[in-house]
Amino acid sequence: LLALFLASHNSSDQPIQQSIPCPNSSSMENMLHLKPAHTLFPNCFALETEQLPPAVTSSAVALPIIDMSRSREEVRRAILDAGKEFGFFQVVNHGVSEEVLRDMKSVCEEFFQLPTGDKAHLYSEDNNKLNRLFSGSTFKTDSKNYWMDCLRLACPFPGISDSVNHWPEKPQRLREVVEKYAVLTRGMGLEILELLCEGLGFRSGYFEGEQTDGMVSVSIIHYPPCPNPSRILGLPPHCDRNLITMVLSGAVRGLEVFYNGDWIKVEPLRNAFVINFGIQLEVVTNGIMKSMEHRVVTNLALPRTSVVTSLMATDDFLIGPAEELLCENNPRRYRNTVFRDFMRLYNKALEESGGDVKQAIKYFKI
Repeated sequence: LLALFLASHNSSDQPIQQSIPCPNSSSMENMLHLKPAHTLFPNCFALETEQLPPAVTSSAVALPIIDMSRSREEVRRAILDAGKEFGFFQVVNHGVSEEVLRDMKSVCEEFFQLPTGDKAHLYSEDNNKLNRLFSGSTFKTDSKNYWMDCLRLACPFPGISDSVNHWPEKPQRLREVVEKYAVLTRGMGLEILELLCEGLGFRSGYFEGEQTDGMVSVSIIHYPPCPNPSRILGLPPHCDRNLITMVLSGAVRGLEVFYNGDWIKVEPLRNAFVINFGIQLEVVTNGIMKSMEHRVVTNLALPRTSVVTSLMATDDFLIGPAEELLCENNPRRYRNTVFRDFMRLYNKALEESGGDVKQAIKYFKI
């Protein structure tokens, strides 16, 4: 079957066959990882060729790799430089043990291998539900669907609260593993932000408190093998809205970052985290730190699972450029917005612009 599929799809100009219906029901039937291996797909997943330009293959450009065990001054300078140019970097020797990472990867695989009946109650298409299982088969940007399934879990801080009472009961060790992982990755994120404080000349602890005491979101995203990676994305080009994101992406390629007019591939590193500065950080630093577009591509043969940890502000926190950075030569470039409105307005602007990230971000600029 695979050979027949490849032979019949040897040209990107070949029309796409409508062999399975586009999702139209709110049920576990939409979950891609529960379906048999696909050889054909519906039009609602298919992007035009110009909407999915290939990534550059040159090895001349790559995300910076920062060794957190080096001197504090060296790490601080590396984070500042990477944030200004890429908005992305990878960290190694970050203090999260190999055992914790191994347990997290294992429990994620266990969850997606569970029988349907053990996770059907978690399925929801309500975006406001903190803990839920959902699919990219119902997640649309500009009327297109995306090839991924996701388990999203909310961990309000400080301390794990009652939200964990609505977490999956299986696998039995999931709660213990994810709680430990969330605490450690949040700590790593706060340490990176503290180093950024030092590099920017902020007071110590500037990013602590309401800026990071909101929900810690842990999203376990599973990308099944895809029948036509040249026409289907796992996630569309987007910028994260929060302050900072830590991604544990495993050994399979997929993440790509938009840099200087091209998409560049992020090469996976064993036991490394990909760090991504979000729009909130770009606003706080008045544009000094960059929030860069990124996307996830699919592949024909291998499943891919990534764990995305995001630090959030409290709902009532007022986001705006730090006063420490504003002066005659660096006037305010962004307006102040309460965090809950910041999230809502960005989603609205993204929808109105048909998924155009640049237009959505302009909404917050002065």
